[in-house]
Amino acid sequence: MDGGTLQNARTVDEVFRDFKGRRAGIIKALTTDVAEFFEQCDPEKENLCLYGLPNEQWEVTLPAEEVPPELPEPALGINFARDGMQEKDWLALVAVHSDSWLLSVAHYFGARFGFDKADRKRLFSFINDLPTIFEIVSGSGKKQTKEKSSVSNHSSNKSKSSAKARESESAKYSKGVQPKDEDEGLEEEDEEEHGDTLCGACGENYASDEFWICCDICEVWFHATREQDLDAEEMRIRPDSDI
Repeated sequence: MDGGTLQNARTVDEVFRDFKGRRAGIIKALTTDVAEFFEQCDPEKENLCLYGLPNEQWEVTLPAEEVPPELPEPALGINFARDGMQEKDWLALVAVHSDSWLLSVAHYFGARFGFDKADRKRLFSFINDLPTIFEIVSGSGKKQTKEKSSVSNHSSNKSKSSAKARESESAKYSKGVQPKDEDEGLEEEDEEEHGDTLCGACGENYASDEFWICCDICEVWFHATREQDLDAEEMRIRPDSDI
């Protein structure tokens, strides 16, 4: 059984076209034509193989008699396991062997037509861009797509949240009081900036000679306690401090 051998194919595109045709035929057998495929795989018959044909059709038949065969052969005896497994598991098993067979046929043509390293890499890249037959039959391809989409969305939302947090943090620290040894111009700008700020506890306006602190949670400004004020004064006196 040659399965419709590529007689004149010489390019990567032609071999890939052959691959896609055979793949489409096998997918059809394992999805839309399951009842017919199941019936043809009678365990009472001899070793049977599932062939995908370049014209997007499929065939269950005996393996080729010639040795060596013109093309690599699919897995033998797929019919023997039909009634010993659940149908979905049996179809998934046939799908796995079919994926292996399609790769072996494609690389057989690549070797036969003398593909170099670049051509082999290009052929495999084309093949690898398609989901495997096993992924289609088992539905695992859809699960992986959903998981990737979920991870992508989570990363995007996380990045946006981090950006917002950084902006909020930057805005919070931009309200810090300038040290006394800064230029008078900076002190005036600081006073203008905080002139309308009210204490979250007593409601009093901000004064340039007072030390205030901001709540990390609600971002509301408050008058500092006497102890905090003294600590801030000490920091201003010791500008070379590591704190």
